[in-house]
Amino acid sequence: MTGAPHAEHGADELCPEGTGLYERALREGRLDAGEAQAAPCAVDLGLLRPAVDDRDTLEPLPPAVALQRLLRRSGERIAAERRREEWLAETFHALMRTGDGPHGEASTPMLSLLSGLDRINGAIAQALAEGTREVLCVQPPNHYQTSEYARTAQAAAMVRDQQFLDRGGRIRVIYPHTQRHIPLVVARYERLRGDAQARTMDEVTGRMIIVDRTVAFIPGDDEGHSDIALEIRHPAVVDYLVNMFDRFWRLATPMHPQTVQPPSLGGVTARQRAIARLLVEGHTDAVIADRLGMNIRTARVHIAKLAATLGSQSRAQLGYLIGQSGILDRTE
Repeated sequence: MTGAPHAEHGADELCPEGTGLYERALREGRLDAGEAQAAPCAVDLGLLRPAVDDRDTLEPLPPAVALQRLLRRSGERIAAERRREEWLAETFHALMRTGDGPHGEASTPMLSLLSGLDRINGAIAQALAEGTREVLCVQPPNHYQTSEYARTAQAAAMVRDQQFLDRGGRIRVIYPHTQRHIPLVVARYERLRGDAQARTMDEVTGRMIIVDRTVAFIPGDDEGHSDIALEIRHPAVVDYLVNMFDRFWRLATPMHPQTVQPPSLGGVTARQRAIARLLVEGHTDAVIADRLGMNIRTARVHIAKLAATLGSQSRAQLGYLIGQSGILDRTE
């Protein structure tokens, strides 16, 4: 009997049919190899494999082993995307210096250096006013604060974004996990009407805005200055940034409209695993707090909880126990 054709999806995704096939194999112990044709992703991901004594039947990989393998592959993809992002930042930093004109602005319309918050916000507002389809945004920590300036900027952004949604556009934003409970962020998604979606990750790149996949805005230097931005209209570069965003989006944890909490494995939360990774790289508490978008006191509380979970009595011992625990091999 021939069923419905297998729906196309990403090479690293498991569809409902593949999940059901794997679940049945776990219950029954084995399946006929021909049944996998209905959901080849279960085989492609290594969840089902040929039996040693009968190549025409498939055996399921134990769930604990399968989970660890898939999580490791996910971590490798995240690391690869971060390396690509670093390469892109270095490349365009050099291009920015090469293309600077007499007034500090890039002369090519494909790549423009914007100086000053008014000019940057004006260019973004103009791109949004002309846009009709989709806005992709990576929002790093420390953007939403409790200051009056932040509230004013939030109010202006709400009007601008709602107008874009009212024209039938879609907004997708990636934040760090620490922004999930920031009042201004929560209020934003309670008030926006339309197709506005948000997800979170342990760490995000610098701020990035892409409108209609035709123009992108990224930081203009590597010093973190908020009053310098790069406006990019080169199709190949914008396509690269869109692909990078889409890959991060698939790996991020939903926040709105569907809410999914980042997983905790073996008593170690996703945030603590991110801290552990930075600890073994030798970063100070201040750097860890800045990278993950939290204040230093909160970072130290998480470090203390991580130490208690692993049974560490000192900072040096904590680094050793992190390595021995294998928690860095388990990336969400």
